[in-house]
Amino acid sequence: MSGIASGRPPRTAWRARARARITYLEAELEHESVRREADDRMALIEGMRGHLEKARSAADEDFGWRWLWSGSAAREGVCSNIRSAEVLLIQLVSDEEAAGRASEVMALVKDHLDADDPRRVRLALRLRPIISGDITGSDRDLMARALDAAYCSLDDELARVRSLRNILWAATVLVLAGVVSLALYGWFSPSSLSLCFSPGNSSRGEVDVVCPTAEHHIRQAEGAPRIDPSSRADPTDILTVEIAGLAGAALTVIASLRRIRGTDSPYMLPLASAVLKFPTGALSAFLGLLLIRGAFVPGLSDLDSRAQVLAWAAAFGAAQHLVTRLVDDRAQMTLSEVGRTTDAVVDPERVAVREGAAVPAAAGSPDGAGPRDERHEGPHGTGGDGEPAPDGAPAHRRSGA
Repeated sequence: MSGIASGRPPRTAWRARARARITYLEAELEHESVRREADDRMALIEGMRGHLEKARSAADEDFGWRWLWSGSAAREGVCSNIRSAEVLLIQLVSDEEAAGRASEVMALVKDHLDADDPRRVRLALRLRPIISGDITGSDRDLMARALDAAYCSLDDELARVRSLRNILWAATVLVLAGVVSLALYGWFSPSSLSLCFSPGNSSRGEVDVVCPTAEHHIRQAEGAPRIDPSSRADPTDILTVEIAGLAGAALTVIASLRRIRGTDSPYMLPLASAVLKFPTGALSAFLGLLLIRGAFVPGLSDLDSRAQVLAWAAAFGAAQHLVTRLVDDRAQMTLSEVGRTTDAVVDPERVAVREGAAVPAAAGSPDGAGPRDERHEGPHGTGGDGEPAPDGAPAHRRSGA
């Protein structure tokens, strides 16, 4: 049964971080609430309070046995409401606090909006006046809209990660269902998908039949019809081959761990990519031995012993990495795109914005830097990113020169 468990310690790390952020924003809201309240501020305060209440409710909700597929929905609810509250906070704080938050907003905008996005360009042009305290109502609205656009872009980036994660888990379930179905079919009808071999090295009237679970030495009368190896198939043959394929796939998973880097993405995409290798290894082991038995692979004849059958099954299980590594590359590429702006698209309207920004370029470049000839030291002793250098230090020290 679902319920609110605010008194309990958080079950996961992201819930703990969310609670801490919500508490901070609630303190900011209380600080702003004690100031003189106009009608428009009251609406913003109530809106921010509503977002924080929804975020805390989602962070504290206990889904019980439904936690496995409800965690993503709770995370989305928490993050979206926290971000909306932060956008409203920009419109509530004083001019001094808004000026102090301008650099933080600009950093998020640079991470998630294209270089020629009009909101990013206009905010960059106004960054130095805002930091210096020359902030207007339109500047505050521009900061709020740019921050909201950056958060929307971040949501889109994480949505792509979540979509790929869901695709990988769905593919894992489907492949696993196929592997289980093959094992069940082999159990009830072992001769239909037989993986037994007859090496053909019979001597003194004996015929060898090699299966994944046993080796049979059959004495055959002279002139009798040749024994079909499928008649000696065991119900556990396919299951044994799939287990050997799982073992081979496990080795490739361990080897691929050296390429996996930690990520702050909330959807554990590398884990979904790694789990997919296990059922794929079992399936590739079965298909590989089936191809050998059908003489599809040139140079490979009937296998001579049970050990060879299992060895080839493990080898084919490890060979699934030739296919699943493409999935690994796609997953790493998707993760690397989070927080990295894409190349700007040539858009006439955006180009016009950038060309129009060339005249007041002395106020700052689209990235918040000064004019070309003042890249290291802006006007009034500011640094290259539009912020005043600390303690009157030369601006070039801020850039690491």
